Amino acid sequence: MGELLFYALRKKVKKVLTVIPSRLRSTRLPRKPLLKLNGKPMIQHVYEGALQSKLTDKLIIATDSKEIANCIKRFGGKFMLTSKKHKTGTDRVAEAAKKFPSHEIVLNIQGDSPLVTGQIVDAIAKPLIKNPALQMTTLKSKIIDKQDLKNPSIVKLVTDKNNFALYFSRSPIPYNIKNRKVIYYRHRGLYGFRRSFLLKYTKMPQSFLEKAESLEQLRVLENGIKIFTIETNVEAVDVNVREDIKIAENLLKGRG
Repeated sequence: MGELLFYALRKKVKKVLTVIPSRLRSTRLPRKPLLKLNGKPMIQHVYEGALQSKLTDKLIIATDSKEIANCIKRFGGKFMLTSKKHKTGTDRVAEAAKKFPSHEIVLNIQGDSPLVTGQIVDAIAKPLIKNPALQMTTLKSKIIDKQDLKNPSIVKLVTDKNNFALYFSRSPIPYNIKNRKVIYYRHRGLYGFRRSFLLKYTKMPQSFLEKAESLEQLRVLENGIKIFTIETNVEAVDVNVREDIKIAENLLKGRG
């Protein structure tokens, strides 16, 4: 689809809201939004990267922490305080979305993705703008280091021939029983939602597979909703454990 036609569609779509959910009480890496990466709080890296998006109409950080809110004030970001009762980041994003009914598309950018760029943000928004039938989008990228297959913190996925997700797992999938040449993909935990679906989704009870794998996107698949995936080769890292901090700092230095 040509750029002129795309931006003609863009004008017909109600606004795009990008939300960065952020909380202090991370199990594996406490207080990680405030951890310094190359002298700057991680949440600031995420915000400034998402701010480069060309398709976002409004960008906010949704947090239940006044300490995080004060940090955001210091670097001049926009935020809203949300409930402390939310079980997932998606619930926090949905609370923010309720405040902006004129925004038809809602993007969820994880607060532990300091290398996020405007290009990545726009990649999950574009399919929702092009195709009104889509309810949800997310990103995938090829796994280069085979050691990543053994890492349960790196979520793997398989898709059908039309790039709709079939399954997400912390285990290596597919199982290569005959040792054939297989391209493995990792999930990049950023999501795009049709706002109406997001509000329905957060009211669905947690599902069996979601609880088994501790992956909330499986609730969507178990309820028969398709998730469209977009492949990206943009280098990124999610900061989940302390070892990820140095990796992220080195990649940030490489970007200048």
